[in-house]
Amino acid sequence: MEPDAFTVIVPGASRPIGRAVAHEFGRRGATLALPCYTDWPESTAEMEAEFHRAGYNFMSVFCDLRDVKSTSAAITQIDSSLGNIRVLINNIERGGMPVVHGSYSHPHNSDQWNLEFDTTVKAKWNLYQCCLPLLKRSGGTVINISSIAARIGRAGPASYLFSDGYSAANRAVFSMTRGWAREAAPEVRVNEVMLGIINGRHGQGTRGWGLLDADQRRDIIDHTLLKRNGSPQEVAELVCYIATQAHYMTGACITLDGGFCLGSEPYMKLPAGDISPQT
Repeated sequence: MEPDAFTVIVPGASRPIGRAVAHEFGRRGATLALPCYTDWPESTAEMEAEFHRAGYNFMSVFCDLRDVKSTSAAITQIDSSLGNIRVLINNIERGGMPVVHGSYSHPHNSDQWNLEFDTTVKAKWNLYQCCLPLLKRSGGTVINISSIAARIGRAGPASYLFSDGYSAANRAVFSMTRGWAREAAPEVRVNEVMLGIINGRHGQGTRGWGLLDADQRRDIIDHTLLKRNGSPQEVAELVCYIATQAHYMTGACITLDGGFCLGSEPYMKLPAGDISPQT
């Protein structure tokens, strides 16, 4: 796959992870198709100005990815305007951090569970289904972006950041990745990048991280084997590699969490052992 030979669809490019991914592909000459929603207008305007300055070939398409008709219309518009859709970065989600939203039982959270599932799961499904015929035609690839909340749930130091619904929704994404890899083969590869605490997503730069006290933030860092949060650029570099270089990989879920999921189990030094003569 030549870097300038395809259109890549990147939803959520107004936010840090999606924007870093879009930059990575844009710098390589790819054409960017950017589904946008109305909930981050300032970020969307900032993104467009940034991409114009960078000289990228891109198109913003306003749609509601939770609605299959809106999604289908957006993909039809992208295909007719840009063509050659070869990469779908399924970076669309919604999660309410417990430290921000509190319990699902609060009146202000009456629709939070549905919002998390509709955005994190249904929107991904809509995009995949609408893009699949085009990706089969081009020999493309899908990368689902998910969270380690799928593995750890609301437990341990990250329990302030991962809600029950968000955790369950991301577990569903893991299941869909494996199913789609079977369905789309051999023409299309489908893989998943499962993220840990990334700055701009759950780490520094988010409202939730700012609401944690110093001890709570330190507990998260100490629990991570690499003793830091990840960066959007590190996510973008991995995603771009999977899309353009990992030609024999499909159905895989790669965890990018700095060792957070391993951090709860200490590595014990080997004991000296009993080497005394046996009688």
